[in-house]
Amino acid sequence: MGLPLPLLVFAVVLLSWLAFVTIFLIHKKPASGPERKRESSSMTGLVLQGAGYAVIWIVHRRYFSPIAEMNRSLEIVLAVFTGGLAIFSVCLAAAALKTLGKQWSIAARVVEGHQLITAGPYNFVRNPIYTGMLGMLLATGLAVSHWIGLLAGLIIFAIGTIIRIRSEEKLLRETFGTEWDEYARRVPAVVPLVY
Repeated sequence: MGLPLPLLVFAVVLLSWLAFVTIFLIHKKPASGPERKRESSSMTGLVLQGAGYAVIWIVHRRYFSPIAEMNRSLEIVLAVFTGGLAIFSVCLAAAALKTLGKQWSIAARVVEGHQLITAGPYNFVRNPIYTGMLGMLLATGLAVSHWIGLLAGLIIFAIGTIIRIRSEEKLLRETFGTEWDEYARRVPAVVPLVY
């Protein structure tokens, strides 16, 4: 008969996590030039994003069960959406890292010769790595979390993401001025048509 659908979704999400972590581990090291500016509050946001992920995994439902009672057709649609979201999120983060090249860094900082990247996935959202992270959080929550854990994890992750975006964008606005303001007016921060 094959694998039960929730088990298959769990496997796809788990493999996507493996790919997600791998792309960051094998990515080129960040630029080592002299830093012009650093914004340390972005690390607080990173900790909150991590806490959001932890809540998703800790407040889980019985493994290999659907997130709610639903008919088989809806379960299939949700399974396809969840698996597709996980795969899309990995691809988006990989494309964003490739586009950023050596300018990528965990902490918010600007280095000598820093350029404003607006190509590739940065043409659709200003923070496609965070969009990919959000997608992985949602896919993981739909695959393993209790709905209360998913909601709590989303809220904590959103707060962390907003903190990181504000600290990073403060540096970018100081560095690129009106070029940054025009880009920020044209392109949403994380989710098209939402934020």
